[in-house]
Amino acid sequence: DAYLHPDAAKVPGPVLVHFHGGGWARGERPASWAGFRPYLAAGFSVVTVQYRLAGEASAPAAVQDARCALHWVGANANSLGFDRKRIILSGTSAGAHIALMAGLLPEKNDVDLDQCQDAPRAAAILDFFGPTDLTAQRAGSAALHPSVARWIGERPDAVDIARQMSPVSWLAADSPPIFIAHGDADPVVPLSQSLDLKRRLDALEVRSGLFVVTGGGHGNFVPASQSEMTMRVIAFLCAQAIPAAPACKKARAANDGL
Repeated sequence: DAYLHPDAAKVPGPVLVHFHGGGWARGERPASWAGFRPYLAAGFSVVTVQYRLAGEASAPAAVQDARCALHWVGANANSLGFDRKRIILSGTSAGAHIALMAGLLPEKNDVDLDQCQDAPRAAAILDFFGPTDLTAQRAGSAALHPSVARWIGERPDAVDIARQMSPVSWLAADSPPIFIAHGDADPVVPLSQSLDLKRRLDALEVRSGLFVVTGGGHGNFVPASQSEMTMRVIAFLCAQAIPAAPACKKARAANDGL
């Protein structure tokens, strides 16, 4: 689904491409634009994506679909008023993993479907409590985490596929800027996953931000924390010169009060 900002008909503007969570096996794209009000207010158009779930197709299908969505945004940028240089990828939980993979894969790779090659480069990625190293998602044993194993499927090279499907495997010095948010009481995806990602980004000198939500679980943060997180996200994107100036002025004023 595409929710177009009114100004996009006049001047190409930034676009947020969002991937839902659900352990690669559940969930669907949001039914409306209501949850994206702060981004629409900041001048973004929004695209929400449905990808193949584990019950329909195993890895790397969801990542291929995400890359195809990115390709579609680039191919239709002129007609829909999207600025190809201001594409932001976003996701929650498994959707954050998919957003990271879609934005970190190099232009030439062995994952893209033939019809979806040459996808545009993401200007930034928003990672909301997503798993970043699938080989580290374990359940107290040497086995992969059940959600990871379900998505990858039964195959002799499952651990190798998990490594290939881990965003940390694709980090590079020229990776897009990444904003990370994670609750410190997350019972599903350990905070350590985001801390490790931030450490690696810092080592590569990739621009990044980290917001740890005190007492936060796996999303569904209390309203105050949610508002603070959103303001920090917009401020981070403003630092990358992505939203329009008026929205950035408002975000800076809000952040000064935090």
